[in-house]
Amino acid sequence: MTALITGGGRGIGEATSRMMLEVGYKVVSVGLHKPEWTHAQFQHIELDLLDDEATRQFAKDLAAEKDITHLIHNAGIILPNLLEDMHSDDLLTLTKLHAGSALILMQAFVPFMKDQGFGRAIFNSSRASVGLETRSAYSYSKAGIIGMARTWALELAPFGVTVNTVAPGPVLTDQFWGLVEKDSAQQVKIAASLPVRRIGKPEDVARAILFFSDPENGYVTGQTLYVCGGSSIASG
Repeated sequence: MTALITGGGRGIGEATSRMMLEVGYKVVSVGLHKPEWTHAQFQHIELDLLDDEATRQFAKDLAAEKDITHLIHNAGIILPNLLEDMHSDDLLTLTKLHAGSALILMQAFVPFMKDQGFGRAIFNSSRASVGLETRSAYSYSKAGIIGMARTWALELAPFGVTVNTVAPGPVLTDQFWGLVEKDSAQQVKIAASLPVRRIGKPEDVARAILFFSDPENGYVTGQTLYVCGGSSIASG
């Protein structure tokens, strides 16, 4: 089985790639950030997923070259801003990345999945989908992909293709540290505010992705699993 993981070279994507490789998957990663590690069954292709035409050509070529059984759409950016400082283009940018590129990729791979009677699609949403300060564009787009995944789950269930979503809370990645200084008082405060009293690790999310990826879990589709240390309980 071969998985395409967007943003598979670092953070949650890297943890997912490594775990899938450990259990025998072949993994193709795509995104802007070149991984600093290698594996015999791992391939990374540099691509800007905001470029529709380049993404469409990449997907077409990959579908012709490899039998993609799993699409894991993990790549994302945040663009944090308070309401007063937002620009409407933020909504368009995040929609294109979080939903538009997923659509282009899935359209390329779904014919093979249908023909084989098997496929797995997992989208990385966010606990912010239920609301978080300074995340208007991000929460909008991440909530949208939950609805899109549920719709695709209904359409593809008769063909043995499942579509599910994970929704992480704060996770210790470069993206997190781009907003919060590493080991700062703010990081400690965030950890203390979570019911589990710690911030997540990339592997916490990767394990959830592997659950949805498992061929044995074909009876689970259209679901969203919050991997958030309990932070969604009060707001979910």
